[in-house]
Amino acid sequence: MPEEEVVEIKFRLYDGSDMGPFRYSPASTIAMLKERIVAEWPKDKKIAPKGANDIKLINAGKILENNKIVGQCRVHFGDLPEAVITMHVVVQPSVTKVKTAEKKVDEPPRNNLCSCSII
Repeated sequence: MPEEEVVEIKFRLYDGSDMGPFRYSPASTIAMLKERIVAEWPKDKKIAPKGANDIKLINAGKILENNKIVGQCRVHFGDLPEAVITMHVVVQPSVTKVKTAEKKVDEPPRNNLCSCSII
């Protein structure tokens, strides 16, 4: 019986520490990886994602989209054996809407006038 192919991935966090390596099927989606990262995020980190939408995964200089599969993320280097893939994790918390009431009302609008003279 042939052994099922798996891909080993470790995740490099913002402070240089790593999570993993974890084993995934090549058919796993990036969205599945993000869910696992959120579930296993270290409790001692100052910045933590609230959900999978707060995470961006970067592999080989490209931001990975949720619908991509792990099998598409491999980079083959000639005859070298398969190695652990390192993906960088960027946490970008969802931006909350700024209240318009917080803007200062007392400030006059700025007029951008040019005072150039051509002689």
